Amino acid sequence: MKEKIIEELKVPLEEIGVIIYDIQFEKEDGVDTLFIKLDSEKEIDTDTCEKVAKIINPIIDNMDIEELKGEYVLDICSKGVNNE
Repeated sequence: MKEKIIEELKVPLEEIGVIIYDIQFEKEDGVDTLFIKLDSEKEIDTDTCEKVAKIINPIIDNMDIEELKGEYVLDICSKGVNNE
């Protein structure tokens, strides 16, 4: 799943100067959550995360990924300075 998502999102995200640092799919507080951590040479602020969400939501919704066929939460964030 991780590689498939990265492959589909690589080009559209590179166009706005963002790359995927990591993807995890796990339960958080009993809710299926898709975590997408981003990296960029520029600061990743909430506006960037919102822009990324608008780009990737329709792409992921059209992908045939079994884990994402039900309800899940999409959590987009930067990798953070402590994750280097």
